[in-house]
Amino acid sequence: MKTIDIHSHLLSPDVSFNRPLDRFVLHFFAKRLGADPKQLREDPFNSYVEAMARAIQNSSQIEKCCLFGVDSRIDNKGDETHKDITVCASTEDVLQVTARYPDQFIPFMSVNPKRADALDLIDEYHERGCLGSKFLQNYWGADLNNPAFIPYYEKLKALKLPVIIHIGPEYTIHSYAEYERFDMVKLPLECGVTVIAAHMGLGRPQWPAVWRNLSRNPTTFDTDYHQLLEKLEQHENLYADISAILLPLKARALGHLAKQTQIHHKILFGTDYPVPYTLLFNTYDLSFKERLRINRIDNPFDAYHAAIAEYFPEESPIYTNYKKVIHLLDTEAESVSIYR
Repeated sequence: MKTIDIHSHLLSPDVSFNRPLDRFVLHFFAKRLGADPKQLREDPFNSYVEAMARAIQNSSQIEKCCLFGVDSRIDNKGDETHKDITVCASTEDVLQVTARYPDQFIPFMSVNPKRADALDLIDEYHERGCLGSKFLQNYWGADLNNPAFIPYYEKLKALKLPVIIHIGPEYTIHSYAEYERFDMVKLPLECGVTVIAAHMGLGRPQWPAVWRNLSRNPTTFDTDYHQLLEKLEQHENLYADISAILLPLKARALGHLAKQTQIHHKILFGTDYPVPYTLLFNTYDLSFKERLRINRIDNPFDAYHAAIAEYFPEESPIYTNYKKVIHLLDTEAESVSIYR
């Protein structure tokens, strides 16, 4: 039975790969995305969208992806101060892509709570079919425990919209470290919002004891990770996703997480597409033979799934837990009609 990828990204329509480093790595990046390097260079946004939709359509394991962009950085006056040209796709962009590919994507909104019209935008995007919300508060520089955001959380709760909150370090965009810790979920949880803590709180580099970054000893894992495991058992409305967990600083925790069966009913499958991941050279404990087998899988979603399945077999609830947090429509006709 196919699953839903709870965590995937739309790139900005302004994205380009023209920097010298971009041109150097583009071939490898495109291969992992299932895209043509030349097309990705000449028409990056449309090539990216088409490759992603095609990979989902051809996947033997993924039914659809929850797709979201990242809202702009907003100051305390409600004015836009920064919009990253790579990751800052708008919710309008997400809805347009979903309208083109309704069988592949489920739209999620990204609305910075500092926007003056944030509550109105939540209503609008919910009416237009968004089934969840995505925060990148560490890019926004937003303290999610600010009491001014309580009406925002109450709106999400009333509409039964889950919010995916980034927990852990960020490498693809400028980030404020003080807003990426696990305690960012405190107020949203208290307000009754269904919170999905992204990336399991893993991936923070450790210095100067660099060997700890490769260790599979749980005592070397991030504090946020251990806090998350504890709180998953205590809060009914708290979930977590395993997106980007195949990155080396995160993958070393897979064996430990697989043994925490008491919280598997709160874990969601996600990839963090298009974030590239390594299969052959990584910190998980798969044999090299198994790594070679998985690395031969061309479809990027199926390859990610195959690695995860070595730790969470087919009967694991992580592949069906999405049903607890997003409310899918019953028929394909209804799914098409909500996008305009």
